[in-house]
Amino acid sequence: MKGHVRKRGAKWCFVLDLGKDETTGKRQQKWFSGFATKKEAEKAMAEKITEINQGTFIEPSKEMFASFLTSWLENKKMSVRSSTFRNYEWLINNHILPHLGKYELSKLNPMHIESFYRKLKKDESALSDEVISKIHTIINAVLTRAHERGFVAKNVAKLVDKPRFSKKKMEVWNEKEVLQFLDVAREDRLYIAFFLAITTGMRRGEILGLRWKDIDFENGEISVQQTLSNKGDELQEPKTKSAQRSIALPEQTVAELKKHKRRIAQEKLLARSVYQDNDLVVCTSVGTKVLPRNLIRTYYRLLKKADVPKIRFHDLRHSHATLLLKKGVHPKIAQERLGHANIRITLDTYSHVLPNMQSEAAKQFGDSLFNKDDDNKNGKSAL
Repeated sequence: MKGHVRKRGAKWCFVLDLGKDETTGKRQQKWFSGFATKKEAEKAMAEKITEINQGTFIEPSKEMFASFLTSWLENKKMSVRSSTFRNYEWLINNHILPHLGKYELSKLNPMHIESFYRKLKKDESALSDEVISKIHTIINAVLTRAHERGFVAKNVAKLVDKPRFSKKKMEVWNEKEVLQFLDVAREDRLYIAFFLAITTGMRRGEILGLRWKDIDFENGEISVQQTLSNKGDELQEPKTKSAQRSIALPEQTVAELKKHKRRIAQEKLLARSVYQDNDLVVCTSVGTKVLPRNLIRTYYRLLKKADVPKIRFHDLRHSHATLLLKKGVHPKIAQERLGHANIRITLDTYSHVLPNMQSEAAKQFGDSLFNKDDDNKNGKSAL
């Protein structure tokens, strides 16, 4: 197969000679344009010739990236949680479509995507690297589907480096700070939410979705069966099987839950017919769902009043796990309480705690083996 490169205006293009059509006898040619340099055009031409010779060439689709992306999003509606779908929808409608929707699916290239990411970082309302990374994940998934369906020869997003981001630094409270905060928060009607976060490691949505029927007071256990969405408008099943779990409760937590239940019973009597009994542990004075943003607003107000280090609500969960591990609780138990899919997540998340545990374990082993009595303390082995 022959082909040649030529310049058209400011851009370079190439044409491939496919021979004559067997039916009409007419000469067949394919043009490919839009290359910035001659070298780029020559490289692309060599790739296309190889594809045609190997039978992997795909006729460029005229479908717009916008229409394929919209179709992909509609299909996703059936396979992801509503909160995940809303997140996809927001990123696509507010960022991806306005910038990349104008391109034909087959003409979208790595430079378009890279330029898009640079723009997202430079705009006045610059997005974080974490959000841009999520956008890249969506674009990559869409183009993977386009490749699988034969709309494009390859997924050009794979030729773009995924934006890297640093996870937010985990900050936790020590025992003194935990008790200092709880002492200040004690009289607030949302106190039980903070108490549960610290003593069980439950996520915010899990706490706000907890029902009285999910609590086994006799055996001191909570069963996590549902979670409240970030917007607070929907109760749904936990995201993973591991998130659906049972958590053993300290006796102090059982006592606080019983005390809170008595308070709820009093509020029911006062509200009478206005009360909406949704069986929620954490609810408003008339039984309705507590919105996540209202819980966070209350949390930061109490945090300031308690004069403790400012940490995120989610860091109460981390504080719970860190205190557990520092007490020598096995990471497997911490994994089960937190609802991690596997122990590797737990070990990776709390790796900063483990070196101290190693030192403490070595000390305990040495003390138990060699310092059993006064003779051992004088340097004699117990063996």
